[in-house]
Amino acid sequence: MTLPEQPLSPLDGRYRTAVVGLGEHLSEAGLNRARVLVEVEWLIFLTDRELFGAHRLSAEQAASLRSLVDDFGQADIDELASLEATTRHDVKAVEYYVRARLEKLGLSDVAELTHFACTSEDINNLAYALTIGSAVREVWMPALDTVIAGLTDRAVAHRAVPMLAHTHGQPATPTTVGKEFAVFVHRLRRIVVRIEQTEYLGKFSGATGTFAAHVAADSSQDWPELSREFVESLGLVWNPLTTQIESHDWQAELYSAISHANRVLHNLATDIWTYISLGYFTQIPQAGATGSSTMPHKINPIRFENAEANLELSSALLDSLSATLVTSRLQRDLTDSTTQRNVGVALGHSLLALDNLRRGLGEIAVNEVRLAEDLDGNWEILGEAIQTVIRAEITAGTSSISDPYALLKDLTRGRRVGQAELVEFVRALDISDGAKDRLAALTPAGYAGLASKMVGFLDS
Repeated sequence: MTLPEQPLSPLDGRYRTAVVGLGEHLSEAGLNRARVLVEVEWLIFLTDRELFGAHRLSAEQAASLRSLVDDFGQADIDELASLEATTRHDVKAVEYYVRARLEKLGLSDVAELTHFACTSEDINNLAYALTIGSAVREVWMPALDTVIAGLTDRAVAHRAVPMLAHTHGQPATPTTVGKEFAVFVHRLRRIVVRIEQTEYLGKFSGATGTFAAHVAADSSQDWPELSREFVESLGLVWNPLTTQIESHDWQAELYSAISHANRVLHNLATDIWTYISLGYFTQIPQAGATGSSTMPHKINPIRFENAEANLELSSALLDSLSATLVTSRLQRDLTDSTTQRNVGVALGHSLLALDNLRRGLGEIAVNEVRLAEDLDGNWEILGEAIQTVIRAEITAGTSSISDPYALLKDLTRGRRVGQAELVEFVRALDISDGAKDRLAALTPAGYAGLASKMVGFLDS
């Protein structure tokens, strides 16, 4: 029995609602709409300058042409698909589509300026820059910002909640829950700055980047300057030196930065998963949700596990794009044609992960009782504080102890030490009475240094 036609990718099936916003920009239809935009704007650009005796379009005529982009819908998508089935060339189909509209609008006298002196990549590279830029700025970045805002809220709310740290998986000097969230906020904010500084480059210089056809048509024009003006009119940065293709270095830089953000988020997901397993965070039951098909007591941390997997898939694709897009044989090969069509898939998996992290962060609570229990069960972590105070006392001339580190190692390494034993040990030390009093009053929960105040660095 044959199934009805089904989506092959889970991004277009099971998870579609979480990533549908990217389709507005990075689908084939979104790419074609952007191609139409570039073709239309180039034609208007040329007629505005009355090149080759073309008449300048009226405001109404220009608006009618631009409406091809504004009103682009399913009928246009279908028509372009039909044209491409004949032309076997996606950009040529767009050119024919625009020419047909010029005929309907009574503008056939400027039809030959459609796709004038352009190679397909002149249209494509600008269309990709426009769609990738809008997808990142309007869909992916807001999702990341929402996660960062959620992390920031938790950093502030839990800034003073002490938590036993773990280095190498072993009990270590305490921190606070808020400070650990703040670390991720700080890391992600730095990457956001890099992403926001991305230059979306565009080239518009013909078959091999030499303006040869342009000069053949009219050698009196400053074609590089006209190219720069046109590219910048689209809100892009002009790339003056290319082969047939824009070199894609900006894409490699952008995907590298997004992949870096993915990996920081992956670190966040694995840390929260571990804190849940330690009981430091509890999961808030969701009405009607099933954690396990056979163990009814379980609430599985699926949001963070799903995020992990999708972040790994996204980074794998982004890393591949970064590595392959920067290479094109001689003046042009078509390897980038297929790879660039997967930008939406790469960002889609990241966007899905962000959605899971956002929801996951809203479904956990800090278990202060469990945190306090773990702190109270690990008094030996104060060995660091004691040996550091002894060193200060030796320097001040108020102690004659010869090797404070070895002294504390003998007391604490690989064994549990309780409060009473530590206080007794401190009282017997050759240090000043003031130092003894400070150390005797110290508790694991009170040994978090400036962690709470450090959350304030997020405001600077």
